[in-house]
Amino acid sequence: QVQLVESGGGLVQAGGSLRLSCAASGGNINIVAMGWYRQAPGKQRELVAVITYGGTTNYADSAKGRFTISRDNGKKMVFLQMNSLKPEDTAVYYCCAGPSMGNLYYWAQGTQVTVSS
Repeated sequence: QVQLVESGGGLVQAGGSLRLSCAASGGNINIVAMGWYRQAPGKQRELVAVITYGGTTNYADSAKGRFTISRDNGKKMVFLQMNSLKPEDTAVYYCCAGPSMGNLYYWAQGTQVTVSS
């Protein structure tokens, strides 16, 4: 069973930056895609960014130009660098992984990101 452990959430002022990290362990599969979703209070979970083993990325429009996703395949880690944060970025951010971008079925517990105005 693949396990995902996140770190890096917290409280930041608008305009600030945060970097989220997620490490995968366990299981015996090749995790092709890793990424981040988020869920704000009262809203549905939404895609933030996803990256494949080969480096292909997909970003939500809200993340383009401000967030950068990257990964370390050797360490089975994925990162999300978030710059120019806005209060509307406040949410629980979930790391996820799976065999393809459209098939992400391993999920971490979530880490809170709060952006104050």
